[in-house]
Amino acid sequence: MATIDLNADLGETVEGVPTADDEAMFAVISSASIASGGHAGDAASMRSAVARAARFGVAVGAHPSYRDAESFGRVRRDPSPDDLRADIDAQLAALLAAGAELRYVKPHGALYHAVRESRAQADAVARAVADASDRLGRALPVLGLEGEISRAAAAAGLPFLREAFLDRGYRPDGALVARGEPGALLADPDAVAARAIRLALEGTVEAVDGSLIEAHAVSLCLHGDSPAAVEMARAVRAALDAAGIGVRAPW
Repeated sequence: MATIDLNADLGETVEGVPTADDEAMFAVISSASIASGGHAGDAASMRSAVARAARFGVAVGAHPSYRDAESFGRVRRDPSPDDLRADIDAQLAALLAAGAELRYVKPHGALYHAVRESRAQADAVARAVADASDRLGRALPVLGLEGEISRAAAAAGLPFLREAFLDRGYRPDGALVARGEPGALLADPDAVAARAIRLALEGTVEAVDGSLIEAHAVSLCLHGDSPAAVEMARAVRAALDAAGIGVRAPW
């Protein structure tokens, strides 16, 4: 039986106000990447997300970012490696303090893309994850797109797992279309569900120019703060179930 993980970025409260319908999203996913205080989230939202994950049997991952609530972590920053490592370490510690049984780490937003290109930032993030792994006594996988971060994770003795995006446009080179550009965001539940089936069974995704690119992944991502997030998530889960594809966390 084919299986795939379905993850969503959740717990992204801003000044105590949720940006997503977490209750509805947790009901259909298998892993949740929880905002840990960098771009969004606070102690209360982390505790709530951890409790909700336990109730729905969903694996918890950390979703750390630049310390950038003003821009929701979507603006590239250039902190020193030591500062970035310390900041990621603090965010992982905050989520653990909220009671999380942490299973993986997925950088958020601009940091997610920066660690594909920047050796210094990738190394800083990998070292922070390795530090947390040492404290836990088990290696935490890093989830993302391949690049400097996959090399840095391997160098730090961490598993690296690839993900693919259901609600974001792809360029022909395999990178995501930048937010704000045409084709960056998908919102049609049927189209997103069809993409999920193709990714799960074939490991390919259609780029914005119509070409097919390889995107073999163990986890498929939906953004919880997208306007049609719940409808898309339910359509994806129904399509996977109907195709006999099991939805379960790989961690």
